[in-house]
Amino acid sequence: MDTNTRQIALSVLENLREDLAYARLNNGARVVDVADLRQYIYEQMGRIRTTIFAMEGLYDISKSNGHNGKAHLDKNWHEREQR
Repeated sequence: MDTNTRQIALSVLENLREDLAYARLNNGARVVDVADLRQYIYEQMGRIRTTIFAMEGLYDISKSNGHNGKAHLDKNWHEREQR
């Protein structure tokens, strides 16, 4: 694992540790065991994906309306994934 990957992993874990003090599942229950933690992580991943897709949709709409896109994402998510 290179230095950048380690830094990203540490940052993710530190933020997760801080979040868990106040974490609640979508159904309102507290995170109390490993199964809840797994569910919480899946729910957070889903929120991130939803945000990414929404941002991608806004970018696509702005391009189709003739906007130059400078205030939006510079590339589609799929294009960045392929790098």
